[in-house]
Amino acid sequence: MRPCATFADVVAALAEARAAGLPVAVRGGGHCFAGRSSGTGLVVDISPMNGVSLDGDRAVIRAGTRLAEVYDTLAAHGRTIPAGCGPTVGVAGLTLGGGLGILGRRYGLTCDSLLAATMVTADGREVEADDDLLWALRGGGAPGVVTSLTFRTVTAPDSTAFRLTFPAAAAVDVLDAWQHAVADLDDALAPSLVIVAPADPGSPLRVSVFGAAPRPAAVDGLLGLTPTTDDRNHGTHRETKRWLAGTDEPDDRYAYLHSEFHRDTVPAADLVARLLADRRPGEERELDLSPWGGAYTRVAADATAFPHRDARFLLKQTATVAPDDRPGAWLDDSYALTHPYGTGGVYPNFPEPGLPEEAYFLGNTARLRRIRSDHDPAAVFTSR
Repeated sequence: MRPCATFADVVAALAEARAAGLPVAVRGGGHCFAGRSSGTGLVVDISPMNGVSLDGDRAVIRAGTRLAEVYDTLAAHGRTIPAGCGPTVGVAGLTLGGGLGILGRRYGLTCDSLLAATMVTADGREVEADDDLLWALRGGGAPGVVTSLTFRTVTAPDSTAFRLTFPAAAAVDVLDAWQHAVADLDDALAPSLVIVAPADPGSPLRVSVFGAAPRPAAVDGLLGLTPTTDDRNHGTHRETKRWLAGTDEPDDRYAYLHSEFHRDTVPAADLVARLLADRRPGEERELDLSPWGGAYTRVAADATAFPHRDARFLLKQTATVAPDDRPGAWLDDSYALTHPYGTGGVYPNFPEPGLPEEAYFLGNTARLRRIRSDHDPAAVFTSR
């Protein structure tokens, strides 16, 4: 691993990799579902390359900066960018894969706010992103090491963080109601749904709806169902982010997943029944549904490399097991149940080893490949 705090450090690291014939991985936040921020070759660690500066409504963010620092710095000026809640997530990786969050339905993906960027190519040149490269960096990964990103910021709104829990027996009703409710949500509402089958097969399902709303009353009657618990906390945008992030504690288990965007509802009763069937000790199962629509869908599919602009929601299905274990049949069987209702499109920040590029980029794949080839002809940074 080579920590890089400057452009020169990145150039030197890439020269070392070329000389030794080593594959290259880039680490910003140090977090990737498919392990692509680590590897057997040379890891270019840009986490020391951090910092945020603000000029009017434009923020220049060094690529190793993590979200906690982004939010803390911008909050002091009453500004923010639409992005996720995880404080240790790296802003570069999030942006290069799209970037969803509680302001996304109001302002779009993180990558939609990207105005400019600098990148170091495999042969050590620093380039300012032109129109083609900037198009690719907006959700399509990077054919080099991104060192700086410039974003359009927005006023940081006060909001209500909320978490509603429901009894296990209501899981089907909650899933069905949530899928229908998200089609008509106000853009300022961002409710996610998570249903968890714990690793102990004797434990009941955990069902929760959480997210952000413009004010406490906006959560009233959200699904037309009565929750078991109802926690709401109104405050600044930064306080809302902290409340929703929780403890962000590390987990040494391994997560295996499938994700897909959906325009149509999935069969709630069948999906919950499959979640409960043949439970295995030590295997935690999770259905995680994120609302789409709003500003996410008001961008043309070919306006950025990120093409998933016409969905109702994003469904991530995850089986989490001990490091020396593998998931059972549930994960693939559950995905087979929902796939006929999906778009065939997969969220780039939920990568799955072995999937074709077309699943991530759909009709934008050919243009993205051309731009990558222009900037990285040796495919040093091609990981899919």
